[in-house]
Amino acid sequence: MWNSQLVYMTIFALKLENRVKILIIRFSSIGDIVLTSPIIRCLKNQLEGDAELHFLTKNQYKSILVSNPNISKVFGIEKSTNEIIDVLKSEGYDYIIDLHKNLRSKRVIGKLKVLSFSYDKLNVEKWLMTALKINKLPNVHIVDRYFGAVKSLGVENDNNGLEFYIPKTEVFDLKNLSEIHQNGYVSFAIGAQHFTKRLPSEKLIQIIKHLNLPIVLLGGKEDFETGEKLKNSVGDLVINTCGKLSLNQSASLVEQSKVLLTHDTGLMHIGAALRVNVVSVWGNTIPEFGMYPYFPNQPEKFSCIENKLLACRPCSKIGYDKCPKKHFKCMNDLNNQDIVDAVVKFFKD
Repeated sequence: MWNSQLVYMTIFALKLENRVKILIIRFSSIGDIVLTSPIIRCLKNQLEGDAELHFLTKNQYKSILVSNPNISKVFGIEKSTNEIIDVLKSEGYDYIIDLHKNLRSKRVIGKLKVLSFSYDKLNVEKWLMTALKINKLPNVHIVDRYFGAVKSLGVENDNNGLEFYIPKTEVFDLKNLSEIHQNGYVSFAIGAQHFTKRLPSEKLIQIIKHLNLPIVLLGGKEDFETGEKLKNSVGDLVINTCGKLSLNQSASLVEQSKVLLTHDTGLMHIGAALRVNVVSVWGNTIPEFGMYPYFPNQPEKFSCIENKLLACRPCSKIGYDKCPKKHFKCMNDLNNQDIVDAVVKFFKD
């Protein structure tokens, strides 16, 4: 733990030099990295002098960051921080902002030996909630908890929300969609990393049929077969792009949609960053973990659909490959009409 007097002496010295170089660390995943964007913006805008910001993540997520004009360099690793340590040492950082706070990020901090700041991950509170159903979680979004890492630098949340930058070369041309989709559509992110975060395919079909609106399905290669099943069950109202597009192209389709229907996943946060109306469907996880769509000035732009009647929920802060109770009521018992009504409301606005 750094002595507070030392912190302020270091900050004062850097102000005199009128420059500061900072490394931000967040290795994964899509949503968590998007949620760091207010930190990046506020560091750049609020620190005195020339703030040069670098970001360390995994190679597979670099595309989320490289177009951000507030970041000078993005470094990536495949498996180990050994791949990049020597390069990072040569940069001569003044601070490290650790927004991952795991053994890997701590190893980077130990090797670089510079002043570092982090945030409260609330691991004890999350364990109490998942294991004992004792709710000691603060009513604070993770973005605001991230800002605890930069408080000592005098940086505060500007409440301007998330950011996501889509390269011009990856903007999706809606002329490539059918004519009925060019006049407005629902973007539907059907995937999620864990089974217990995803609606069953039969329920997806029911919801899409009840919506009776043009829909573009979004997801990775692992979602392609489910997307084909939905398309074949519903017909021309559904376009399946799962596994066919880059993340930025999918984001572009989200940005141009009237509303995003999504599980608790990365595209949910991208939708919020692009100021799209969001309907999020929650399974074994809960919004109280602080990862709900972040609209600090426009809470009316999102709706969370969840089953609040289960004693077993939340069963995990992340998710499982199958329901531990074998009934999967957190998703199976959701009212389809609640989801349909929320989507239709945003679609008509």
